[in-house]
Amino acid sequence: MDNVTPKTRSRIMSQVKSEGNRSTELRMIQLFRETGITGWRRRLPVHGKPDFVFPRERVAVFVDGCFWHGCPRHCRMPHSKRAYWRAKIEHNKARDKKTNLFLRLTGWFVIRLWEHDLTVGKKSRKVQKLKAIVQQRTPPLQLARRRVS
Repeated sequence: MDNVTPKTRSRIMSQVKSEGNRSTELRMIQLFRETGITGWRRRLPVHGKPDFVFPRERVAVFVDGCFWHGCPRHCRMPHSKRAYWRAKIEHNKARDKKTNLFLRLTGWFVIRLWEHDLTVGKKSRKVQKLKAIVQQRTPPLQLARRRVS
């Protein structure tokens, strides 16, 4: 049972930030550095607001929280207001599918990782797969053309 008023709970929840989450984004940055993955950017104006973008390669990376995106292994539904939370999470999942489809139709490669894929001490195979995809999609270097006089 919640021990604060709905108005207070709303104010508290409105202050929760979706950026800089230590368990997802900051851990992903650490994994990028450990594995030598370069070329990524954050907060680029790309549809769906991916957590990380490789603009040259047109790869969008989302790191989904297990609760908010309905991880089948780790999402534990709260005991109170179950209908609300179930609808909220289902809406998030539907939005994720629409975002994936839109990005793919516009030439982006979409990668979604779960928060639990980034646990400390776990050399994620998914991060290695991400590295291979980025390397595969890297366009060849454009050689500078020399002007012949």
